[in-house]
Amino acid sequence: MITSSGIATDMIANNLTPFEPTHPGELIKDELETNHLTQAKLAESIGVKPSHLNEIIKGKRGVNTEMALLIEAALNIPAELLLNLQRDYNMQVAKSDTSFMKRLSSIRNIAAVL
Repeated sequence: MITSSGIATDMIANNLTPFEPTHPGELIKDELETNHLTQAKLAESIGVKPSHLNEIIKGKRGVNTEMALLIEAALNIPAELLLNLQRDYNMQVAKSDTSFMKRLSSIRNIAAVL
């Protein structure tokens, strides 16, 4: 789509999709490294299993509201930031799934007829 100023909407910086989505675990990992903390120490301080935290840091598990609040208390990373990163990550992963996007397209075509 072209804007009224003649610029393609997919070329506007706010509309660009990152090559790879950023999982909130990456931010948590960076904060741990910056503060010279181990995953085990953070897990202990927030009362979760180290394996649970490790799965988040590796991007294998998402951050929910409770976990975001625990991490905010321990590392001073705003819970809203972690949750927004998770939402954006989930959205980008879903949009990059061609099978899912075909399914959405099919549903939109059916809904357009109704």
